[in-house]
Amino acid sequence: MRLSILDRGHRFGTKVLFAIIRAVSRQPTPDVVKLVMYRPDFFGALMKAVTHEAMRGRSAWSVGDRELMAALVSKANACEYCIKAHTAVSARAYRDEAKVTATLSNPETAPIEEPLRATLRLLGKLTREHAVEADDMRAVLAAGVSREQIEDALAVSFAFNTMNRLADTFEFFVPGPKAFEAGAKFLLARGYR
Repeated sequence: MRLSILDRGHRFGTKVLFAIIRAVSRQPTPDVVKLVMYRPDFFGALMKAVTHEAMRGRSAWSVGDRELMAALVSKANACEYCIKAHTAVSARAYRDEAKVTATLSNPETAPIEEPLRATLRLLGKLTREHAVEADDMRAVLAAGVSREQIEDALAVSFAFNTMNRLADTFEFFVPGPKAFEAGAKFLLARGYR
C-alpha cells in the first residue's frame, strides 16, 4: 500500500532537497530517499547509519561483494526495486556486469571465489528459510570465511531484509535503467549517509 507521505509528507526543506536531486540527476527522487527523509529522527537516520556501516564500514569484503550480497538477498525476497538498485551498484563497483548477472542467475556456477560463494549460499538460505544450522556456519568457515566476514555479511543481510520489506510494503516506484545507474554512481561516491 503506497502511502501518500512518500510523495507529500515531507517538510519544506526536504522538498527543496528533492527538487535539487531531480534537477541534478535528471531522475525522479528515489522512493528509498523519500522514506529515510520522512521523520528521520524516528527511522531514517538510524537506518542510514546501520546500512552505511554494513555496506561501507571496514570489512574484508569489498564494496562490490557487499552490494552483490544485497542484490542476492533482494532476489531471494523478490524485491524488484532493490534487486535492480544493488545489481547496478555491484556491477559498477566490480566493473563487471557479466559477473554480477551470472552470480545472481546461479551462484554455484558463477565466476566468483569460494568464500563469497559459500557466504551467498548462507545468506540465501537465511533469507528464504529464516534460519541456518551450525553445519551451515561450519561450511562457510571451512570455505575460508572468517568470523568477522560472517558478521559483516549478516549485517548486510539484516539491512536488506529490512529494506526489501519496506520497499515492497510502500510499493517503491521502479524506474528505468538510467535512474538506477545514477543511483549507483551516487552510492559508490557517497555511500548510504
